[in-house]
Amino acid sequence: MATYLDRILLRHRDIAALDQRPIEALIEQAAQCAPVRGFAASLRAAVSGGELAVISEIKRRSPSKGALNIDLDPALLAQAYAAGGAAALSVLTDEEFFSGSIADLQTARAAVSLPVLRKDFTVSAHDVCDARLMGADCVLLIAAALSPNELIELHALADRIGIEVLVEIHDELELDAALAAQARIVGVNQRDLVTFQVDHARALRMAGVIPNELVKVAESGVRGGDDARDLQAAGYHAVLVGETLVTSPDPTATLRELRGTVATECS
Repeated sequence: MATYLDRILLRHRDIAALDQRPIEALIEQAAQCAPVRGFAASLRAAVSGGELAVISEIKRRSPSKGALNIDLDPALLAQAYAAGGAAALSVLTDEEFFSGSIADLQTARAAVSLPVLRKDFTVSAHDVCDARLMGADCVLLIAAALSPNELIELHALADRIGIEVLVEIHDELELDAALAAQARIVGVNQRDLVTFQVDHARALRMAGVIPNELVKVAESGVRGGDDARDLQAAGYHAVLVGETLVTSPDPTATLRELRGTVATECS
């Protein structure tokens, strides 16, 4: 039986296979874009100030839960996040499964000065270049969606064209692949991409094995301040929060609650 991840990846790889744009020309174009806003630097700045950095997500729906905030205004939500002290934004650009868009990313980024992660299923060199060209400051590479060689190649391409990378992992084997790709920002997704169920123990276990010199991010399933405190105490420098914020009646206040945690030093 096909999982959510299987269906999403199959669709993205089918689309990628149809992309006939000359890749070297696209790489050259992407490399000439204006410098990105520092994604890792923004997370580290929050940590140096004694806070847990929060990457606040703009997400209209999910495959497992359906509509979350389907009619959200990306600019207004980005501004609410900025007012609440977000260190960065994450914006879903997948249209078919998450109702996101490139326009959502560009609108949100134009509304604030925060760096922005393109949250999508990146499976090709064209996808990496497109993230840079649309204005993203960081691109997501999911270890579970890529072979170890693909992860190495796409991370190297991102470095070449000047966009930062968040490598998402779930376990020690995927951490090894991230380290082989020379990842500098590593996110542990508490949500199993096969079942879409949240496993909080996964992030707590993985925090201790990720090298301290990396920026450590806990993703998905962060329900409030207590979860954030537990993750920071475990050694995370940042959390990426979507559903809790987009469904909150007051995302600014919810974000401030998430940030009100004990200090953790980022190496």
